[in-house]
Amino acid sequence: MEQQQHQQIRKYLDLFVRWKGFIVAAILLSLPVGLAVYLTTPKVYQSTSLLSYQQQSVNPSQSKMSPDMVSAIRDVVSTLSQMVTSRTNLENLITTLDLYPAMRQKLPMEDVVDLMRKDIVIEPSKQGDIFQIRFSGSHPDKVVKVTNALAAKFIEENLKYREERATETSAYASDELEMAKTVMDRKEAVMRDYKLKHYNELPEQRQTNVERLIGLQEQYQAKQESIQDLEKTMILIQDQISNRRKMIAQTDLLTADGTTRGGAAQQDIAVSPADRLVQLRALLKSLEIKYTENHPEIKRTKRQIARLEQDLATGRVQPDGGLTGSSAQSQGTSDPVILQLETQLKSIQLGIRNINEEKEGLRKTIAQYEEWVAAAPVREAEWSALTREYGELKRHYDLLVSSDLQAKSMLNLEKRQKGSQFKIVDSARFPEKPIKPDFVKIVGIALFCGLGLGFGVPLVWDFLDPSFRDLNDIEAYLGVPVLCTIPLIETEREQTWCRRKLQLGLLAAVVAFAAIAVLYAYCWRRGLIVV
Repeated sequence: MEQQQHQQIRKYLDLFVRWKGFIVAAILLSLPVGLAVYLTTPKVYQSTSLLSYQQQSVNPSQSKMSPDMVSAIRDVVSTLSQMVTSRTNLENLITTLDLYPAMRQKLPMEDVVDLMRKDIVIEPSKQGDIFQIRFSGSHPDKVVKVTNALAAKFIEENLKYREERATETSAYASDELEMAKTVMDRKEAVMRDYKLKHYNELPEQRQTNVERLIGLQEQYQAKQESIQDLEKTMILIQDQISNRRKMIAQTDLLTADGTTRGGAAQQDIAVSPADRLVQLRALLKSLEIKYTENHPEIKRTKRQIARLEQDLATGRVQPDGGLTGSSAQSQGTSDPVILQLETQLKSIQLGIRNINEEKEGLRKTIAQYEEWVAAAPVREAEWSALTREYGELKRHYDLLVSSDLQAKSMLNLEKRQKGSQFKIVDSARFPEKPIKPDFVKIVGIALFCGLGLGFGVPLVWDFLDPSFRDLNDIEAYLGVPVLCTIPLIETEREQTWCRRKLQLGLLAAVVAFAAIAVLYAYCWRRGLIVV
């Protein structure tokens, strides 16, 4: 097995030795071919501009309406890239700088724009707010101009885009605020009208109403007690007047008819109907405080008062118990004590009447407060239903007010160009060497192709050659063993010719290599080769 491998190696070495001239020629030929391909390939130059995204220095990253809070640097660059590389902008650059003249004669403008778009590379940095704009072309001066124009357009479009976005945001926030304000005003108007209509019945007034109601009830009770005291005083005064009149009448009777008749008269007028009427009225007042009007005692007392008033009105009885009104008047008017007591009685009656009027006012006020207190739970439920959405509306309105102020602030910053913006860190420079074609790569590929051709052709030729050059091949083909082989015997002349041919080949290879080296050096000195 090992012997076969050695034979195979010797076979290929012998093959390459026989084809050595062709292999060297293919390698030497690949060098000028590679140079020719390099020189004939159009040169492509590239210029790069470095831009940075500077955050706004005024109130940085504090406003929620700022464009920096909405999108990151990559999103901003991606959006602006679409705007900068739009057909309108690129077509304007192509026309202004006279780019792709040959292409414009052969292709429509949209294909030329697509071709230019492929030559533009906008690449954000993986770290930091920095990105590059690169443009490739065949003319270095135009490449620099296009790159700087793209960088300037990038800055211009960014300022325009941010201002438009801030303007739209401010307008939207103002519209939303105006709508929310209209809803809030309508809601507050309804709440205000409801509060003005039912102010005293609202839940927050309930405690005040209860306290006021208790105070009014105490005042009412105090007025009632005052009336009772005045009525008691009035009864005492009436008793004094009655007693005084009785005493005067008794004196007159004793004078006219004697002591016996005077005693009889005293017994007849012991209790007069007028005093009884006063007592019944006082009793009715005290009963009304304790009981309702349907109570039996109150009804019975009212019937007695009505019957006694009817008797007095028809003249069946005299108010003083037996004397006529004219005689009593004549007796009482002449007594100064009775006059003074009657004056006091009238004053007390006037006071009772005034207190009754005050009581009536207090009673109406108490009824009003009782209605307010009773209506408080109903008003509380109605007010809760009315204000259920007001809290959310108020929070939404406050948020819109804040958003509107922030949007206007950001719009002012953008108009004054104080917001985040792009800045050219490194402007495009004139490219001194092309990026395409790559001299080393082209020459390397040419050498690789030369080696492939130099070694590939002998292998293919050996595969197609039917002649035998190895003992094993003959035995394998004929199927019989070979007894002996006769080697090639060269004459001295043939050996001399082989040596000369080898020397001439080496000389030709050296001359060819020197010529190729001179050609490369010439192109290098002329600047045709750029590594």
